[in-house]
Amino acid sequence: MTGKILRFDEVRGYGFIAPDEGDEDVFMHANDLLEEKYLYQSGRRVEYFLESGDKGPKAGEIRLVRQAAAPASRVLRNSAAAPQTEHDEEADCDILTALDFQSEVTEALIEADGTLTAAQLQHVRQRLLRLAQAHGWVDSV
Repeated sequence: MTGKILRFDEVRGYGFIAPDEGDEDVFMHANDLLEEKYLYQSGRRVEYFLESGDKGPKAGEIRLVRQAAAPASRVLRNSAAAPQTEHDEEADCDILTALDFQSEVTEALIEADGTLTAAQLQHVRQRLLRLAQAHGWVDSV
């Protein structure tokens, strides 16, 4: 199944998912996460197996849903060097939410250099987010 994280308390290790099917919210626990728990933030899309818990539906084997990268030909459609035609407007890049952008940046930084501290990751993420917002690459809200 798939859904969106409503909330997840990293300290307490649990939260809830709103299923795409619109059914009852699904309980999620840190023990069922397949990736680092700091990546599971409100608004992130996940896929999971639906299980029956003691108090209702429970998610098992919870995995983040990754957005496919845009083809290189779509990346610079909005630049002055690449004039748009009516057809090109349909091929514009998707605008990420600030939360999705920060999560993608965090994952990329960790893959690139596993020695970065949490403070360094946060500093770089914030600077990149401001840059992306200034260019209109992410929502500014």
